[in-house]
Amino acid sequence: MTESVIDIVSWMCLVAGGLFGIVGGIGVLRLPDFFTRLHGAGLTDTLCAALILLGLMLQAGLTLTTVKLILILVFLFFTSPTATHALAKAALHGKLKPVLAAKESKRSNI
Repeated sequence: MTESVIDIVSWMCLVAGGLFGIVGGIGVLRLPDFFTRLHGAGLTDTLCAALILLGLMLQAGLTLTTVKLILILVFLFFTSPTATHALAKAALHGKLKPVLAAKESKRSNI
């Protein structure tokens, strides 16, 4: 009984993580500019990885594999937002403006 509940919850996490990954990929294709694409990709990347790793942890049980998956999850929680922030700062430093800010600056120049 308990094993089947763990299997069901595990597969729900794995499927939800996969769906978030697909939604994030669609968002990267459909969003209008670099910053909104970066926002969508950063959020879905973190949530997708967390759900997939949680599902894998439930499948692995209490083993060394679970400890390794926890370490991967901690690493991703620190590096993914940091990389997203660094990309956004680099784009701003390179004088790339968000679409809304570019439209507003054109209106003020008229």
